[in-house]
Amino acid sequence: MNIKQVKETCIYVNDLELTQSFYQQVLGLPMIAKKPDRHVFFRAGTSVLLCFKPEASRQKSELPIHFANGPAHLAFEVEIPEYDDWKQKVSSAGIKIIHEQTWREKFLSFYFHDPDGHLLEIVQVGMWD
Repeated sequence: MNIKQVKETCIYVNDLELTQSFYQQVLGLPMIAKKPDRHVFFRAGTSVLLCFKPEASRQKSELPIHFANGPAHLAFEVEIPEYDDWKQKVSSAGIKIIHEQTWREKFLSFYFHDPDGHLLEIVQVGMWD
């Protein structure tokens, strides 16, 4: 048996409206669910990005309690011909690119922060193949 993929990733955020605006407008992720003062969920390719307010996740519900503190790291994969367009899109939104990396002398990625300080990365397809 093999795990096929990481289907969903969860981060914890302070302001759902700011989070929604950033991930929809800057990264173009379609929103698939929202519950005010609790969470906003986005489609990212075949995966889902779950954005929770940590205090809401700490409250007992039908699911196990889960939450975290501090910045997380997420990498979004893009086609190689679109990589420079993504750099331009992020920069044009007034977001500072804090680092660009060459991997295995072949693949590029760049790093930037979301409004909650999570470290986001845009990586070229094939980097982990």
